[in-house]
Amino acid sequence: MESRRGPLKSAVPSNVVSPVRRCSRTACGRPAVATLTYVYADSTAVLGPLATYAEPHCYDLCSEHSARLTAPRGWEVVRLAVDSGPTRPTGDDLEALANAVREAARPQDRPQATREGDPVEVARRGHLRVLRSPEP
Repeated sequence: MESRRGPLKSAVPSNVVSPVRRCSRTACGRPAVATLTYVYADSTAVLGPLATYAEPHCYDLCSEHSARLTAPRGWEVVRLAVDSGPTRPTGDDLEALANAVREAARPQDRPQATREGDPVEVARRGHLRVLRSPEP
């Protein structure tokens, strides 16, 4: 794109998109660690952990700006616990996950007893099940 003075230059090259969410404050390029939301009905500013998705009515803040946050006069600031960082799975978590996968993959020996009048599973192939209707 060109203007009368020459080609327009962008502050951030358009071919580089960072997957890291940045602080919403002007001229701050630090990674965001908290999300600020205003609850206008209660005159409250809520500062909590970084939201899962970027929302248009919320503001992502870096650690410095979230620490220095002040609210307008008459407003209350509610600070929720901010995660210190991503938690890594423990050995117990991984073992529990592996056991759940093994249990789900284990073939069923016989159809499970059900209430009278319910269809009975007689075979399975992948995610498909063959059901037999009960005799009337």
